[in-house]
Amino acid sequence: MAAELLQRGSEQHIPVRKPEQKPVISTHPASGIPFVKSQNTKNFLPPTLGECLALIQKANEEEDLRRAGLLD
Repeated sequence: MAAELLQRGSEQHIPVRKPEQKPVISTHPASGIPFVKSQNTKNFLPPTLGECLALIQKANEEEDLRRAGLLD
């Protein structure tokens, strides 16, 4: 099963983006959780590792401020 999943993943086409292009990172209105649309979405651009890490860091900082009572 693992080999089959690896093969499926290797067959998927992930678009290469130009440096000036940015992925669309949205926030779910009810939960506030950020998300990136799937590869099946038109004009999908995958976020870079750096963009993902920056998003995680921002979420962690906001959570710290919220717990400290400094952010609503």
